[in-house]
Amino acid sequence: MEKRYCLIAGLLIFTFVIHGCRSLSNPSRVEMPDSGSRTVVVSPWVRQPVGMDKTKSIIGFGTDSIVDVYAEIIIGRKMNKLAAQVATIEGARVDTMRDASHLKALLVTFDSGILFPIGESTLNSKSKTALVNLAEILVSNPTLDISITGHTDSQGIIAVNQKLSKARAQSVADFLQSQSVAASQLKEIIGKDSSAPLRDNNTSIGRAVNRRVEVYLYASKQMIEEAQQLAK
Repeated sequence: MEKRYCLIAGLLIFTFVIHGCRSLSNPSRVEMPDSGSRTVVVSPWVRQPVGMDKTKSIIGFGTDSIVDVYAEIIIGRKMNKLAAQVATIEGARVDTMRDASHLKALLVTFDSGILFPIGESTLNSKSKTALVNLAEILVSNPTLDISITGHTDSQGIIAVNQKLSKARAQSVADFLQSQSVAASQLKEIIGKDSSAPLRDNNTSIGRAVNRRVEVYLYASKQMIEEAQQLAK
C-alpha cells in the first residue's frame, strides 16, 4: 500500500509540473458546459475552472481523498485512450481540457468544422461521415457525457443567430442519436451567437469557419463512481 501511495504521489507531482509549464505557453481559453446549466471557462491546462463552486466538486485535486486522486488518474487514462480513438477519424481534432470537477475532458472538432451554409442548419455530407465515425466511438463508451455547442458568424441579428446556432447543435445531436448514441448521454445542447469566433469575421473564409458545432466529451457520474470503485 505504501508503494502505491508513493507511485501516486510521484505521478501527481510530475503531472502538476508538466501541466503548470504548459499553461505558461498555452493561455488559450475555451468554454465548456458543466453538469448544471452554467458555463464554466476553462483552459486546457487549468485545474481550477473560473466560476466553479468548490463545494460541488465531485472529484479531483480539490479533494483530500487518495481514492478520488487515484480515480482522477483512472479517468485521465480513459480520456487519453478515447482521444486516441477520436483522432483516427479523418479530419478530427481533439483538445484536452478540464471540466468543472477538475477531470480531464475532450473538445472534438473537425476540419470540416461541422460547417453550415449561411443561414442553414443542415449537415453537409462530409460532416455526416465524420459524425458516423464519432458515433461509433460514443456508442462503445456509454459512460461518457456529451455537450454540444453551436456557433454562428457575425452576420445578421444576434437573437436570430443564437437561435440558428442552437438549431445547428440540435442537428448534430439528432444525427448522433440516429446513429444509436443514447439520448441520455446528451446532457446539453447549446446555441451561442458570434461571441466566440475562431477566425476573423471580416472575411468570408473566417465566417465560414465560425459557423460550426463543437462536441465536448466528459466523465459521467457513472464513470466517476466506477473509477472510485477501482481506486479503492
